[in-house]
Amino acid sequence: SLATTAITCFTRGLDLRKETEDVLCPASCPLWQFYVFGDGVYASLSSVCGAAIHRGVITSAGGAVRVQALPGQDNYPAVNANGIQSQTLSRWASSFSVTRIKSPVLEAVGRAVSTARPSTGKRPKKQLDKKAGNKDCKADIAFLIDGSYNIGQRRFNLQKNFVGKVAVMLGIGTEGPHVGVVQASEHPKIEFYLKNFTAAKEVLFAIKELGFRGGNSNTGKALKHTAQKFFSLENGARKGIPKIIVVFLDGWPSDDIEEAGIVAREFGVNVFIVSVAKPTTEELGMVQDIGFVDKAVCRNNGFFSYQMPTWFGTTKYVKPLVQKLCSHEQMLCSKTCYNSVNIGFLIDGSSSVGDSNFRLMLEFISNIAKAFEISDIGSKIAVVQFTYDQRTEFSFTDYITKEKVLSAIRNIRYMSGGTATGEAITFTTRSVFGPMKDGPNKNFLVVVTDGQSYDDVRGPAAAAQKAGITVFSVGVAWAPLDDLKDMASEPRESHTFFTREFTGLEQMVPDVIRGICKDFLDSKQ
Repeated sequence: SLATTAITCFTRGLDLRKETEDVLCPASCPLWQFYVFGDGVYASLSSVCGAAIHRGVITSAGGAVRVQALPGQDNYPAVNANGIQSQTLSRWASSFSVTRIKSPVLEAVGRAVSTARPSTGKRPKKQLDKKAGNKDCKADIAFLIDGSYNIGQRRFNLQKNFVGKVAVMLGIGTEGPHVGVVQASEHPKIEFYLKNFTAAKEVLFAIKELGFRGGNSNTGKALKHTAQKFFSLENGARKGIPKIIVVFLDGWPSDDIEEAGIVAREFGVNVFIVSVAKPTTEELGMVQDIGFVDKAVCRNNGFFSYQMPTWFGTTKYVKPLVQKLCSHEQMLCSKTCYNSVNIGFLIDGSSSVGDSNFRLMLEFISNIAKAFEISDIGSKIAVVQFTYDQRTEFSFTDYITKEKVLSAIRNIRYMSGGTATGEAITFTTRSVFGPMKDGPNKNFLVVVTDGQSYDDVRGPAAAAQKAGITVFSVGVAWAPLDDLKDMASEPRESHTFFTREFTGLEQMVPDVIRGICKDFLDSKQ
């Protein structure tokens, strides 16, 4: 029989050098730390002991395992077995299988444990920090690499080296930056997601294994696909962490990139373009759109574009790029109107409204609220109902999830009474928006009323606007247009809405949302 090698919880198939090797897994490895890809046939990136427990060859008490090297394959499946959830992997260059060995295990386990633990008191501390990564660089990054015929196999490999160096210098770790890779060619292909690896070594290996696809350089298509699909929570994107796409482009795109840039900005993604060997004078005739860089980047301010003359000798370009990617406060596209506004609704509870119309009004504000990303670090909603009197139904800090906000709106009871809109605006400005004054979000007030106010609205609305609140007025039935215009922010036409019937409120929802987003963007430019 072969000699048994003691390994650690984290030894992977690719760390073993022989075709067939007998190894000894230590006891009590923490199950949640295992990375296992596949089922039965495991990608060589998998933890050997993790795969052995997943397969049922050993338990978490450890033991001896025979590891057999196998060729790579496509589509390793995700299967939950024996307390370990294996993950999918679309392709890997090598695999392994695990089987039982009959052997006198016990005395060997004693030996294995000592080799699996660093003996000095100092070492483990360092390891923990390394796993956490660079905490000062908070970013979820997709490297969109060029896999087109433009770049060719040779420069594709140089590109991989460069991306690898950037990934290492970023300081990837559980609490640092997370990265994934998408390859752009004829059709985009997500090679791996943010959640797949949290250590630089794993990422480096994954980058090394990437195969060149070839095809047209449909960067626009790939950028749009990445902005829409890559950053979901289930793919590992983290709340409140800037989303970044770094587009590597050799030459120029074969398709239109402008629309993709717009989509990325709408999704709150910061797009960087690293252009290499940009088109020469004689090539310009072949380029669809000479200004492609400016149209795709997050902001056309010079910060988001980066040029390298060629793929040769790029080491000196690594550090300046990493510094940009870690400049949290420069990520101007992370804030979108959907995740960075406070919207206060001031709703008319006067007796002329009536119960069923009041429900339609609640539905209207609920449908507007639904469009926004409501959370403790995102957008916030408050509602005040008014007659002669005002009642804060809930303030901005009462509910920080969308479900809770929508259910609170459903439960609002109709007051019935007079109409003192001016006083209600003053109350809302002071007691609902007042506490939010120095917060990061932009403030909006949507006033919904069905009639003439008994008091002056012009003064209170001007004071609200002076306090940095943008006012939209929504009138129904008998609400006089002069009142509505007096309340609305400039330009008044685009901040004033009117419908004869309460049933007409529904059609206005998209326009109000669009109005809020337009004001938000204008305030950022």
